Amino acid sequence: MARILGIDDERAILDALARVLAREGHDLVKKTDPTEVLGMDLARFDLILCDVMMPGIDGFELVRQIRPRFDGPIVFLTARVAEEDAVTGYGLGADDYVRKPFSAAELRAKVAAHLRRERREHAHALAFGNVRLNLTSCELSVDGRRVPLTPTEYEICAFLAKRPGQVFSRSQIRKAVLGWEREADDAAISMQISRARKKLAAAGADPIATVWGMGYKWQP
Repeated sequence: MARILGIDDERAILDALARVLAREGHDLVKKTDPTEVLGMDLARFDLILCDVMMPGIDGFELVRQIRPRFDGPIVFLTARVAEEDAVTGYGLGADDYVRKPFSAAELRAKVAAHLRRERREHAHALAFGNVRLNLTSCELSVDGRRVPLTPTEYEICAFLAKRPGQVFSRSQIRKAVLGWEREADDAAISMQISRARKKLAAAGADPIATVWGMGYKWQP
């Protein structure tokens, strides 16, 4: 059973989410006021579902503020379908989105996939110079200092690092890391990689190389 935080200004939406997730044994904590979330202890939750269009603080601004305090999966609930909106969400640190009106099957599948990814066991670490990936704790460090990657940013790094020197297209990375077909353009993967590279560069490392016209690879 997972403890999930649901944020939406419409109580009916939260009630529907709770019913769907309860079938899988999950507990949904409902919040209709996004400002209340700012003061919460987010470490108690395994996953966050967040609406985009809310009064006061919209979902994009809320995620921008809480992402530094929450390292689990964040999934947007949105009726906005433009590619630039999806890319904006990924750029702020979200891992996925579910389009309103949502399908119960799709919601359960995406939540289950993100929770499996967080909880699966690993048995070793990978080291490349000053870069180390701890596959047990799902952390990446440079010179012994943890780099604050989001779950999706970490998974992309781990996928590439396990196959050093091999070039993968954005589509291949998307399917391997996220595990399902998505409606969002592969440009979202470019955004995730760009964010990860900036964080790695700030820590003094540049292990992800762009292979123009083909994709990306991990430089051993």
